[in-house]
Amino acid sequence: METTIKPNVKPRLNSLDTLRGFDMLWIIGGGELLRALSKSTGWDWVNILANQMHHVQWEGFHFEDLIFPLFMFISGAAIPFALTSKLEKGTSKKELYKKVFQRMVLLVVFGMVYNGILAKGFSDIRYLSVLSQIGIGYFFASLIVINTATLKSRIFWLLGILSGIAMLQFLVPVPGFGAGSFTPDGSINAWLDQHLLPGKLIYKTYDPEGVLCIVSAISVTLMGTFAGFILRSEKYIPSRKTVVLLIAGASLILVALLLSPVYPIIKKIWTVPFDLLTAGISFLLLSLFYFIIDVKLWNKWILFFKVIGLNSITIYLGGQLIDFELPSKFLLGSIAIPCGCFGEVIIVSGMIAAEWIFLYYLYKNKIFLRV
Repeated sequence: METTIKPNVKPRLNSLDTLRGFDMLWIIGGGELLRALSKSTGWDWVNILANQMHHVQWEGFHFEDLIFPLFMFISGAAIPFALTSKLEKGTSKKELYKKVFQRMVLLVVFGMVYNGILAKGFSDIRYLSVLSQIGIGYFFASLIVINTATLKSRIFWLLGILSGIAMLQFLVPVPGFGAGSFTPDGSINAWLDQHLLPGKLIYKTYDPEGVLCIVSAISVTLMGTFAGFILRSEKYIPSRKTVVLLIAGASLILVALLLSPVYPIIKKIWTVPFDLLTAGISFLLLSLFYFIIDVKLWNKWILFFKVIGLNSITIYLGGQLIDFELPSKFLLGSIAIPCGCFGEVIIVSGMIAAEWIFLYYLYKNKIFLRV
């Protein structure tokens, strides 16, 4: 009798997929549900949570401001598993360059589709998008990881990127405003976007996915790779990895808060303290999810989030192409209408349910949009 020896395949990290799904939930309706609950109940604790589901106007920080950087961080955390493992198995750098370049191009194109290029054509189109920033951030963070062999060299890259952003935002004078302006009109971000970006800006003078914001997004993605290398490392036992992630996150948050009195936390132009703060919180969340799901194996609850996380790009695009609110209103309208202001809670809950059922169908049939 022959014995077949199966290769030692490491199980997929459920915590990454679950955290990605948790993050996406707030985009596809979780935030809207909290806001609807706030309107209908007036409960203080719900009002506090619902207030966090709005971007701050300029300086400051709400949970809503974390959602996009957290996604960038998670995509970075996947890089050591997706790319470094292939390098170790003998895949050429050239092949990996091609892979990440194609991913970037696809996400830029998907972003333009999301912005309506098929409906409006190239006139008055915004070329940049959340998806393009994800693609570009992932591409350059991947290049750094592929071409560096040590943690020290990657830290130098990170410090160089963050220092470059800080010097531009503090030291380069903007005509009519001078250097170190952190206003929507006078920041170096606004000047670069107005002079370098084609197409329409989402705001009149700048774009939150603009030139310098993309560079910041690269830094957040790169910090995510550090988390990925920690999780993939064989030097530490799982519980120790949790502690390392926790310490890294707390340290980044502390540095961000220490800098904030002189270097403001501004999401719309992705200042360095904003990058550090969001990466720090992302480290803490990943530490928590990893400890609960992959260390303690308390994972009976994760299916709801995992289904969303495994098809995150699909539902982001799908929400633009498919009106998931229609089946909710069709099936639940007779219940929602008599409920008055609480009816909105019912409709939004039904919308989230419709989105999840759609994703669950894809999940059960192993249909995933791999970009």
